[in-house]
Order: sequence, then C-alpha cells, then structure tokens
Amino acid sequence: MPPGPGAACGAPKRYTLPAGLAGALAGGAPMSQEESRNRLDRPVDEAYDHVLGPAGAELTLVEYGSYACPYCREVNERIAELRDRFGARLRYVFRHRPVTGSDLARRAAELAESASDPQRFWEAHVALMTRSESLNEDDLRAVADALGLEREDPDRAAAIARRARARVDADVASARASGVMYTPTFFISGRRYDGAWDESSFADALHGSLGHRVRAAAFDFASWAPSAGVLLLLATVVAMVVMNTALAAGFDAFWAQPFGFVLGEGAFRMSLRHWVNDGLLTVFFLVVGLEIKRELTVGRLAGRRSAALPIAAAVGGMAVPALLYVLLVPHGPWSRGWGVPMATDTAFAVALVAMLGRRVPVELRVLLTAAAIVDDIGAIAVVAAFYSGSLDFGYLGAAAALVVALALLNRAGVYRVAPYLMLGIALWACVHAGGLHATLAGVILALFIPTRPPPDYRTLMAQADAILADEARYGGEALRHGPSAAALRGLDAIHDRLESPAARMLRHVAPRSTYVVLPLFALANAGVPITIDVLHGHEPLIAAIMAGLVLGKPLGFVLASALAVWAGLAVKPAAYSWRQVAGAGALAGIGFTMSLFIAGQAFPAASDFAAAKLAVLAASLLASLAGVLLLRGAARSDVDAGPPQVGTP
Repeated sequence: MPPGPGAACGAPKRYTLPAGLAGALAGGAPMSQEESRNRLDRPVDEAYDHVLGPAGAELTLVEYGSYACPYCREVNERIAELRDRFGARLRYVFRHRPVTGSDLARRAAELAESASDPQRFWEAHVALMTRSESLNEDDLRAVADALGLEREDPDRAAAIARRARARVDADVASARASGVMYTPTFFISGRRYDGAWDESSFADALHGSLGHRVRAAAFDFASWAPSAGVLLLLATVVAMVVMNTALAAGFDAFWAQPFGFVLGEGAFRMSLRHWVNDGLLTVFFLVVGLEIKRELTVGRLAGRRSAALPIAAAVGGMAVPALLYVLLVPHGPWSRGWGVPMATDTAFAVALVAMLGRRVPVELRVLLTAAAIVDDIGAIAVVAAFYSGSLDFGYLGAAAALVVALALLNRAGVYRVAPYLMLGIALWACVHAGGLHATLAGVILALFIPTRPPPDYRTLMAQADAILADEARYGGEALRHGPSAAALRGLDAIHDRLESPAARMLRHVAPRSTYVVLPLFALANAGVPITIDVLHGHEPLIAAIMAGLVLGKPLGFVLASALAVWAGLAVKPAAYSWRQVAGAGALAGIGFTMSLFIAGQAFPAASDFAAAKLAVLAASLLASLAGVLLLRGAARSDVDAGPPQVGTP
C-alpha cells in the first residue's frame, strides 16, 4: 500500500511518476535552490558506507531508500538483477532516508545500523526489504532477534543505539544535501538518476549510452548558473570574430537572405535576421511576460514593501541613463536612441553574480533580479510607445479582437495551452502587420495565460495514492502488464493540475529562449566590424551610450534606492552594503540583448547601428568589470549593522 500523507516515497515500477509529480506528492516542505542538487554531497567511503561490489568497480549505484517505502521494496529486485548483469563492474551503495513521518521506518533503519559487521547489515537489510509485503512490527522483532540485540547488556545496547541513531542522522543529512526529495532516489557515478526504474532503463544509464550522456551533459550545463551568460558570450564572440575576417560578407549575406511563404497571390517574406528579431525574439518576450506576471502575482514584486526597493532602483537605472544620453546627443537622427542605455541584460548580470558565489549575498541577488524584471517592463513599454512604425488600424483592430478572445478564454477557465498559442500566432501576425513591433504579441499573450491558485496537495496526494493502491491489486494477474488506461489518465490529470498553464509554459519555453533564441539573436546582431570607419563621425553617439550604461546605470540605481529608503518607502536589508548596491547597479549596466534590440529599432542607418552596437558591447564589458570589482572589493565591515527603516545611506 502506498504511504500515507506526509510520506516521502516514490512510485512503483509499474508507473513511474514524472519528477515534478513525485516531488510534489512527496510531502513536506519544498527544498530550496541550494538544496536541490543533482550530485552526491559526498563520495562513497568504503570504510563508512554500506557497499556491495569491489572498490575499484567502474560503475557506482547509490540508493537513498527506506524500509517502509513500498517502492524501495519493489525496486529491490531490480537491484539484484543489475548486480547479476554487471557483476564486478558494479558497486551498489545503500544510504538511509526513512519515510517522513513514519516511526516504523526510522526504527527499521536504526535496527539495520545496529548490525555488528557488514555481512550482518546486509542480512538485516534483505530481511527488512523482503520478509513481508509491507514492513510491520513482526519484521522488526524478527530482525532484532536475528541480530542478537535482545541479549546485549543494557550499557552496550544503549551505545549501539546511539551509534545507529547518529549513522541514520548522517545519511538523512546527506540525502537532504544531495537534493533527495522522495524515495527511492538513485545516483549513478555521483549524478542523480531521474529515469525509469526498470532494469533496462537502469542498464542504459549505467552503460552510459550516447543519448544518456548527451542528456546528462546538457542537464549539467543548464544547471550551471552562469551557463546562459556563457553561451550568450560565446555567440557574441563568434559573431564579432567572423565579422572581422574574410567571412564577413558571406556571414552578413546569410542573415540578409529572404525567407517566407506564398499563399495564392500573396506572399510574406522577411530576412533571416528579421525572422530572428521579429519572430524568434517573440519567444523571449513571452518568457519575459510570464516572468513578470509570476513576480507580480506570487514573486518578489507581489508585496509593496518587498517590491519598493527594486522598483525604485530599476526606475532610477532607466531614467538617469536616458537623461545622460539626451544631454550628450544633439538633436537630430540620433536623438531617438535614448532608449538604448536604459536596458539591462539579465542573463549576463546573473551569470556574473553566480560566478562571484558567496561574495554576493542572496538578498542582493534578489534585488538585482527583481530590478531586472522591472527594467524589462520598462523596456517593453518603451518599445511599444516609441519604437513602432506607421500604424495600420485595420490590423490593430483585428489584434484587439484577438486580445478580447484571449481574455474570454482566460475568463472561461480554459487551462489548455494550445488555444492560447493558436490565438497568439494570429496576434503576432496582426501586430506585425499593424505597425507595432511583433514581439509585443509575446508579452500580451503571457498576460492572458492562466495562473491558477495553488492546488490542494493533500487531496491530490490522496487521489494518487488511491489510484496506485487500486492498480497494485492487479499487479500479479496473468495477461496484464498495467497500469490501466484509466489510471494513466487519472495520474496525468493530477500532474496537469499541480502546475498552472503559465508555470508549465515557462518551464518548457524558458530553456529554449535562453539556450536557442538569445544565442541566435547574438549571432545575428552582435557582429560588427571594428574599423576606424565605424568610429569616425559617431563619437558623440558612442560616448552617450557608454556614459548611459557605465555611469548612468549605477548612479541612477543607487540614488533612486537611497531616496526610496530615505523617504521611508523601502527598506534596505542589512545583508548588503551600499557599496554592494553600487556593484549591482554597475552590473545592471550590461545592456546587450535589449540594448541591441532597441538600437536596431532606433537607428535604421547601417553605419549608425554598427556604431551603437560597438558602444553597447564596449559599455557592457566595462560595466561587467566595474560590477565585479566593486562586489569583490566590498568589505565585510561595510555591511550595515541592522536593516534601516528610514534614513540616508
């Protein structure tokens, strides 16, 4: 029978729950980002861990399990099959993670740890796993009798109990540090295994097939916090290098070639660069819109006091750079570029913060990330209001009708994503034809994709338990492999209910935006020939953009934050100093993606756009160096003694 509410136990081999569902049904509080890792917190220690197999085995399988978990008992037979199959090539390690809230599970783990030597431990382990269909008091009495614990004198028995309790506590701490959320959880050669629990799937992972290695490498890279910034930087470097070699003409011609489709006598064609900037970048704007909606509803911007400081910092970080640009650039064709130094590139800023590690307090990361979200809202508003072309009110009327249709879908409680996406594609076409920038369709679509209230986890868990328990009754029947189609539909419905459409889309789309769309955007737009011709005659433009990003951003960021704290509108946490706020403001001067995007709208002349790109790239580099130096050099003594309520910095 599956465990009751509060347990942390996975699913039997007949139906492997998706990781999100298994974690959500595991019970207990969700783990923090620091705790949710995918590698073992400590390597296998032959002298300490419970190990079967030679020390020099090329493969190591570590299980965090519980004797009271029915799924651990089910999968125990798969472990035996794997050991038969791999022989001396496999080393198996068992670590305790008793089912949460089960006194019987905890006592069973401590009982096994009371064994006097490794052989006796494995005898107790096998007995506790296999003696009966589900763990009970008779099993514990039988194993205790086999270990001879009843015959120990009281002092020695107490010492054994203390040692066993400490050992189980150590394994539980190890499980938590390794990101274990339910049992059984497996690690293959130090990396968490999230696949199916059948013998074939295990063998595929242990063999390290090409597909498994590629998936694992991709997951590791995506789990590395600076990965998005590193990939974006690599694409930028490639574009810059190619545009300064003999390949420049062909590279530029590739992005300029037309691509589209013909429908009857009508045709729709754009260059590949425009497809990236107007088409693929809509995915990026969709993700930005979803993140903004999440932050405004349940995130860091949901409360007034928590939102006040990042909002002030972001507004100051947008206003001062724009003002500096206007002061430095004379009235003329360049005057439309005031929006270029307003933007912040979140990917690069977060990557640098991650690389600085513990030098940057968590509270400061929250401030920078939340301010970047507000900055995105400002950039979107600027693009919509000031960087659109001539308007076609017929198409804009059609776009308005589609927005009404999206609102009706939301109001009707339609939680399937497909209808929203179909209307979103039509909205993109109408917005593009109407003269507004087509990427705004992504933001509008994000606003109407439903965000449901948190589900009733206990009820859903009870429903899943009932389905799994019912299916378990038929597990041994002839001519039945299970689970039934009805059970699969029920579990899919539970999984679907656990996650809102907005959260599901963000989970699926955000990685594609980060690792596909943004690098392609950098390849298509970041390349600029570094020649005297680019600089000649554009000195005021370059100086204005660089001054806005390198000087205006941190200046506006700090001054607006200080003003909000002084006025009593916001509270600065004591965890970081004003010098560190200045460092975060300097990192906010990394414009890149949005700055390049706005520059493309503001400067139709190729020479002006090239100069603006060079200024953005140079300013982003200087802002990166300034931010890193400020944050690295921030002394611990600079941190405030307590959170100021009202006062000057």
